[in-house]
Amino acid sequence: MASQDWFDKDFYKVLGVSKDVTPADLKKAYRKLARKYHPDSNPGNPAAEAKFKEISEAHSVIGDPAQRKEYDAVRAMGGGARFTAPGGGGSQQGGGFDDVFGGMFGGGARQQGYSYQQQGGFDDLLGGMFGRGGGAGGFGTSTGGFRGYGGPTRGRDVVASTTVDFITATHGDQITLQTQDGRAIKVRIPAGVADGQKIKLRGQGQHSPDGGEAGDIVLTVTVRKHPVFERDGLNLRLHVPVTFVEAALGATIEVPTLGGAPVKLRIAPGTPSGRVLRVKGRGVVTPKGTGDLLAEVQVAVPSHLSKDAEEKLAAFAAALPDENPRDELLARARD
Repeated sequence: MASQDWFDKDFYKVLGVSKDVTPADLKKAYRKLARKYHPDSNPGNPAAEAKFKEISEAHSVIGDPAQRKEYDAVRAMGGGARFTAPGGGGSQQGGGFDDVFGGMFGGGARQQGYSYQQQGGFDDLLGGMFGRGGGAGGFGTSTGGFRGYGGPTRGRDVVASTTVDFITATHGDQITLQTQDGRAIKVRIPAGVADGQKIKLRGQGQHSPDGGEAGDIVLTVTVRKHPVFERDGLNLRLHVPVTFVEAALGATIEVPTLGGAPVKLRIAPGTPSGRVLRVKGRGVVTPKGTGDLLAEVQVAVPSHLSKDAEEKLAAFAAALPDENPRDELLARARD
């Protein structure tokens, strides 16, 4: 899902909650909808699958306090990304450098969609305004094939950026972006695209001023964080809390997978906190390979015990061997 959807889509409406909803009520609403539209509960139903993706995206944004604050601020502002040129420092008068670019392409300096950046310096800007090629020839010199010498001038490359959700980056999808000149272009996000990765869209940049080859769009992809999973190459990592009893005696538990049904995982007796258990083939799937799901065990310590439980725990502690698990640590620290 591209970043312009932050302006176009009401994530609160998607989840059926008000803008002042509490985190607890937000989580309840999301879980209710996720159970209703989960693909496992609606096999072969593309509408339910699309709805599940929509609510997952909405929750990934407003379910995160930092992203929710940013989302609310951006929605309140109602604007898009600025259209800027690199190296455009120095003094500005009137509308400034951004406004010059906005005028060149038939709009203001702000455009909803992805951020759009014209490569080249101030000479390139002036040359482009007056129908000339690149800035190598200065203000009054034509350098392309139209009235100058050499072959046709290649159109300028354009630098752009977009933000996609974690599931889109992992599984891949097709998104639509709006260029500064009003064109809608479809972009295929490949499965397994990483945060900060660049995608080149050939021939989608600025047109040549004299019939030459069009430039490219170089698109940088930003991937939003997921509340549960994180990327580790082609692997997916998550932390799995287990009780002390499950860790001590062993158990079979369920762990979530990204966009699929939970899988069963065997906890061996005596499993310590920090141990990583692997589920083969449930990571990122790409043409170059498939990763695994890496579940790191975290022993959850109860914060409240009844009087009876405290007494039984004390009796359990008294029955344990008289040994200090930190003896080896202290000995190594003295070496």
